Amino acid sequence: MNLESPFAAAGLRWNTSLFMARIAPAIVLFIFRLLIYSFVRAGLYEGQLAGKMKRMVLAAFFLLNASPSAGAGGDLDDRLRSPLTLAAYVEGYYSHDFNEPVNNAKPPFLTSFSKSNQPAVNLAFIKASYATPNIRANFALAAGTYMNTNYAAEPGILGHLYEGNIALRLSGENKLWLEAGVFPSHIGFESATGKNNWTLTRSMAAENTPYFESGVRIDFTSADDKWFLSGLVLNGWQHIKPVDGNTLPAFGTQITYRPSPEITFNSSTFAGSDKPDSHRQMRYFHNFYGIFKLNEELAATVGFDIGVEQKSKHSGSLNTWFNPTVILRYVQTPRTAVAVRAEYYNDKQGVMIASAKPHGFRTWGFSANFDYNITDNLLWRLEARTLLSKDDIFAGKNGTSRDSATFFTTSIVAHF
Repeated sequence: MNLESPFAAAGLRWNTSLFMARIAPAIVLFIFRLLIYSFVRAGLYEGQLAGKMKRMVLAAFFLLNASPSAGAGGDLDDRLRSPLTLAAYVEGYYSHDFNEPVNNAKPPFLTSFSKSNQPAVNLAFIKASYATPNIRANFALAAGTYMNTNYAAEPGILGHLYEGNIALRLSGENKLWLEAGVFPSHIGFESATGKNNWTLTRSMAAENTPYFESGVRIDFTSADDKWFLSGLVLNGWQHIKPVDGNTLPAFGTQITYRPSPEITFNSSTFAGSDKPDSHRQMRYFHNFYGIFKLNEELAATVGFDIGVEQKSKHSGSLNTWFNPTVILRYVQTPRTAVAVRAEYYNDKQGVMIASAKPHGFRTWGFSANFDYNITDNLLWRLEARTLLSKDDIFAGKNGTSRDSATFFTTSIVAHF
């Protein structure tokens, strides 16, 4: 559609560059301000740090109001370059479970691609991002089976809030940022956005750690980009609205070290409770992974998670779970890649994955993946995956259960 035509007919001149540089950023900033205001009114930051968090978020609100318009100063190109970007993402899939469970649902510990034997959309979102040298903001609304399972505890519109955050640069000389809102998790090497991951489905490690978090974080990146340090104050373990009756904030840290472009090491921690104060059980979790580019075609990711949680309030006894994950990826051509994954999850006491079986949850997983980039914006994926357990924990036909499950999944991803 030619936007200039109706304006020309009215004797007016449409300036697309001016619109993107001046008017569109104002629209998205209004959305961000409305989002922040709704967070405060909804009591997003409740608990002991409520007052401090609300004041910090409101400070960001007024800084956005006071920020200079895009393009102030500089040459013409700088003035016409918009700080606003828009993106869209859709990931459809079909997954066949050879056990053929009666409800067409994956095991409850798999929260992505959670439907079997029927076509579905895992994740679809629209996102607006705003970035200047001193302010960053993101806002995204989403739908799909991923949102249905991972946001089931969130009320109303929060159940569709894929991302909503604002970050302020605290130092002009250093890469030091303060961020507040809903943002991707600081734990793990996988994300909810499938195209960014080496495998079609997520590992058991990713499925049972937070995909998203809400709260406040402060980030520092060294001048040579080799070190990234972050400290976080959170509303719990993957929550936007805090758990009812829980007034204790959670805390997290992240340290990422990249000694060279081919090597990345990451250590992330979490400390907090996911239960009301009356039944508080402290949880302590550590995630470690390394990513290694072995040559131009071959890369590897090695991860290990371990967590402990109190058996009961004030108890000195702890339940422990752990899981290692290894993924190898081979890029055959600029448009094709294959990946294989091996993983093991041991949660004998059922802290993260409940099981009434004698051995608790003790499961191996293996998968093989093929990717084909049809175009720069269209990705087709194919994966075969098998899970093997010590007990009969997987639903089968006619209410039966089995000690293994095999899935064949294909997906198509469009992103703009």
